Amino acid sequence: MKLPPLVVFDLDGTLAESKQALTNEMATLLARLLEVTRVAIVSGGALPQFLKQVVEHLPKDAGLAHLYLLPTSGGALYEWSGNGWNKVYEERLSEKETRSAMSAIDSAMAETKVIDLSRPAYGDRVEHRGSQITLSALGQRAPLTLKKEWDIDHTKRQALQAALSERLPDFSVSMGGTTSIDITKRNIDKAYGIRKLCERLRVSESDALYIGDELIANGNDEAVFKTDVRVRAVSSPEETAEIIRSLVL
Repeated sequence: MKLPPLVVFDLDGTLAESKQALTNEMATLLARLLEVTRVAIVSGGALPQFLKQVVEHLPKDAGLAHLYLLPTSGGALYEWSGNGWNKVYEERLSEKETRSAMSAIDSAMAETKVIDLSRPAYGDRVEHRGSQITLSALGQRAPLTLKKEWDIDHTKRQALQAALSERLPDFSVSMGGTTSIDITKRNIDKAYGIRKLCERLRVSESDALYIGDELIANGNDEAVFKTDVRVRAVSSPEETAEIIRSLVL
């Protein structure tokens, strides 16, 4: 495969298991890729989650100047400034928008009944991430095994997404990870983040490559199809590792 000038990755299910740290092997491979091209990661988590899952596990000499972080599904962009992560932009939700989203979440959960509210969650179910509000059905710290089993066929998240979209016509409502729904300003999604980054780096979208595990209808990578980037679908971090090897060898 010809080396692209920009490789963009989804995080959970693509570079690592949901909310889990990079393996040593993946960290080494990413560092090697950073030596030869620019790399971006776009996912629904906030910046601290990116740092915890990815950056803290990269080799100390990794080329962070070639790494771009797009948290909250592209609602923000950070780049390395030499001594820290510099925020290029953030499409923050206003207080009014936040209240509307929170109210819609309460009523959508009550209507769909796909979340068992009688059972305690593993941490917060709703998290405000600045430019995104995320509903995690089982809680932010739910065990990976439970998360994988909760919505295998996507029907629970589709019901929540439909109920929220009806209540929030001026927002973008999308599926996030295995148990989550992400709410952002209208048209703020992975496509938005990729376009902004390509413009900043002066890289043609058609020359960039996106790698993700949900490149399907209603998947959390679906928005990428609104761009002209090339895509590679994967089913696991192990498959992602094979693609990276093919790029750096």
